[in-house]
Amino acid sequence: MTATSPETTASGETRSARERRRVAVATVIGTTVEWYDFFIYANVAGLVFNTLFFAPVGQQLGTLISFGTVGVSFLFRPLGAFLAGHFGDRVGRKRILVLTLFGMGAATTLIGLLPTYATAGIVAPILLVLLRILQGLSAGGEWGGAVLMAVENAPAGRRGRFGAFPQIGVPLGLLLASGMIALVSGVIAPGDAWTEWGWRIPFLVSFVLIIVGYLVRRGVDESPVFQQIAERGARTRVPILQLLRHHTPLVLLAALTFAGNNAAGYMTTGGYIQNLATNPEGPIRLALPPVQIAVAISAVAWLVFTWFGGSISDRIGRRTTYIVGWILQLATVFPMFALVMTGDIALLAVGLALFTIGNGLTYGPQAAFFSEMFPASIRFSGVSISYAIGAILGGAFAPTIATALVGATGSVYSVGVYLAGLTVIALVATLLIRDRRGIDLGPDNEAEQAKNPFIWRSRA
Repeated sequence: MTATSPETTASGETRSARERRRVAVATVIGTTVEWYDFFIYANVAGLVFNTLFFAPVGQQLGTLISFGTVGVSFLFRPLGAFLAGHFGDRVGRKRILVLTLFGMGAATTLIGLLPTYATAGIVAPILLVLLRILQGLSAGGEWGGAVLMAVENAPAGRRGRFGAFPQIGVPLGLLLASGMIALVSGVIAPGDAWTEWGWRIPFLVSFVLIIVGYLVRRGVDESPVFQQIAERGARTRVPILQLLRHHTPLVLLAALTFAGNNAAGYMTTGGYIQNLATNPEGPIRLALPPVQIAVAISAVAWLVFTWFGGSISDRIGRRTTYIVGWILQLATVFPMFALVMTGDIALLAVGLALFTIGNGLTYGPQAAFFSEMFPASIRFSGVSISYAIGAILGGAFAPTIATALVGATGSVYSVGVYLAGLTVIALVATLLIRDRRGIDLGPDNEAEQAKNPFIWRSRA
């Protein structure tokens, strides 16, 4: 295909390959920046915040509370999803994407400027939690807007591939965050300097990344589906009410599919493994820089299989790709922990990379899978709320639960049982949802979009 050859989008309009590439680049860069911010916090929470912001309660409880602040932001994702979904379905996808980008960046940059408990007392952890809440509000709205911009601009036969662009922004964000932490802790501010002031650098770098993300997203046109909805005056007055009145069971099942993926992702890439492997009082006791490099290697593998999962779903179906992914995730969860617990950095990297195969296959198709579930006029609300609820059920307190499980059982394999259980639940939820690959996503097809969301019955 040449750089200018047109192809039909979800609304029946044409987009050249150059225009589609511009949308793809904008969604992947913006999502990468957003998730760099999110992963920086999740990583540093288990490495530094437990002592700098929660020192008075002791090491173990401080770690639990620190991981708990990771989960706090997830509790506010539904509110962010509600607000972004409402205004995204009312005023457009593009404006919400820019707003959430600045919200996340401002919160992350300010965290890098916070005083610690030693200098500000109880005010320090309070400010930390408030900024974490702002991150949660922003993250709740970011994903839905990014995936709809990608999927609604894509040809029907390549929605999985185009929807994978914002999805790979997550492993790219993890790769960037892990690389930055490894660079600062290993080269710029090694040893005590990392704990004293070096941890602030990755947060302050976010300011530059946000400017880059804004400049890229500013030049992207609004989603063609929303443009048609706006031109015809077909916007829903209160999208969230319409969604909950007619699609609540679908929202809950979609959320359960994401819960299995999100719990696995945050357990292995969101700070828990790093804390487990580097804890000086733990069973492994590895240095931080090589552990971050191992996580970065797993992020590359996650990116590859996320991209592959989105692309292959255009051929074999979203549901089939998910099912294969769940089976592989279930099969690799215990081997992953076994390799991590050897204390060998190379085997730790292999274990994490192995686990990303199934995790990527259940993440790559998600953008297209969720977008094809909901009618056009409430689609932003539908995908955002489903995503936010799934994040709470899956990743919100996964590191906290894991820490508590290991403390109660004395075995890291209890965490494997926990992840395996969530994977089985997600598999069952996936089996109950109808695959609607290639359905017309335009506003003229809303009646058809509302039919047959489940395998067991048809809705008129």
